[in-house]
Amino acid sequence: MSDTQQPLVLVSNRGPVTFDTDGTITRGTGGLVTALTGLASHRRATWIANAMGRGDADRARAAKGRAFSVDSPAGGSYDVRLVISDDLAYERFYSVVANPMLWFIQHYLWDLSNAPDVRAEEVEAYEYGYKIVNQDLADAVVEEIDGDDSPVVMIHDYHLYLLPQMIRERRPDAFLHHFVHIPWSQSDSWRVLPGKIRDELYRGILANDIVGFHTRSYRRNFLQCCEDLLELEVDHKQGVVRIDDREVWVRAYPLPIDAAATRAVSRRARVREHEDELLRRRREHLILRVDRADLSKNVLRGFSAFDLFLEQHPEFRERVTFMAQLMPSRTDVPEYREYLERIEALVAVVNHRHGTPDWMPIQLKLRDDLEEAVAAYRHYDVHIVNAMFDGMNLVAKEGPIVNERNGVSILSENTGAHEELGEFALTVNPFDVQALANAIHRALTMSDEERAHRADGLREIVLRRDPGDWIDEQLVDVRRKTSGAKADDDR
Repeated sequence: MSDTQQPLVLVSNRGPVTFDTDGTITRGTGGLVTALTGLASHRRATWIANAMGRGDADRARAAKGRAFSVDSPAGGSYDVRLVISDDLAYERFYSVVANPMLWFIQHYLWDLSNAPDVRAEEVEAYEYGYKIVNQDLADAVVEEIDGDDSPVVMIHDYHLYLLPQMIRERRPDAFLHHFVHIPWSQSDSWRVLPGKIRDELYRGILANDIVGFHTRSYRRNFLQCCEDLLELEVDHKQGVVRIDDREVWVRAYPLPIDAAATRAVSRRARVREHEDELLRRRREHLILRVDRADLSKNVLRGFSAFDLFLEQHPEFRERVTFMAQLMPSRTDVPEYREYLERIEALVAVVNHRHGTPDWMPIQLKLRDDLEEAVAAYRHYDVHIVNAMFDGMNLVAKEGPIVNERNGVSILSENTGAHEELGEFALTVNPFDVQALANAIHRALTMSDEERAHRADGLREIVLRRDPGDWIDEQLVDVRRKTSGAKADDDR
């Protein structure tokens, strides 16, 4: 099989673009879309995704449910097929099962003494929402690959754990590859789910030929879960799960960023405009975080640590600003709405406690603005990524390659990026607020020589691989497994 000639089918919840009802096209949001945009740019592929709103649905109907070509505002042309599901089914699929149930399990977010309560509503959401949307996408995939010999289908993320088995039942010759972009948590966290649902989800994802994760740690967790929860035969060294007379390879493929594209953004005129404004208002030091306002990102502890830092090091008052650009996330989920309110309240408290008439310690910007974020990337002295748990965190890789001040990265040991970048970042336990406050002080008082050494190390690692390498690593394993090769423990 030639990876340059064999067409690929990509499947994800969100597509590369979204359509407004007036036909306006905007780039899809989220790290997964960023990753798959790189994949689709490097290989010929048809991208199948859910229609996310009326505009998407109108465009899908105009194409009579078939694939169509679209140019993304961010660059690149893609063949896209949008799938329309029943509104209630999609609501149950997304807002009850995928988020928060699976997301919370895989990020250890449940406060188990209080939640979740699995009742008829959750079970019905799984049966008549999660299953239905997975089946709708499976139908589209099977139709798309009709007539193709030995097609390759690359499935993405936690929304679609049932999809592989649905495809396998109808096209046993298809090669199925599933990449999970979020953490895979340890065995006991999955016991929140009723046994029947848990078994179906695991058997769904184990219908793949290869299952990929960002890190070796998540790979280990998945293998252990298969052993603990399904009592399957697992080869931990080779990364193989044996089920139904098949071998499933479990691999780690750390996701790189497109450094050239990120640097190209940094040269845009609008970035320069934001830079001018930032430099006009800049104090001696700038601390930056760019995140979604997601519970897993640990925003509150980040601000609490800054509060503690200012209290313990008053000599930095009026000399440092903490700029936080947060994109509101999943505001239809009550826990997320409450979290955003708590963030705004804490920022108000910190600014009131430490601020002066002409200095606001924390600048909170609740918006998704790439150019504004990249302008801040160029000039931070300290970059904080203190997620509780994160699949990869591309922000941790984007900042260092455009920063012009040898900025110091403070990085949670529980982010996927830490496996690669930890040697040159200041590592923190995301739950240790005092340790984060200490890391802020260390970063702001670090010698120029150490800052340069760490910044050079980060850049070298980030630039070592690009999205094409990430795709090629996966396609090499597709070819190897197709040819009957044995798994190895390289990844």
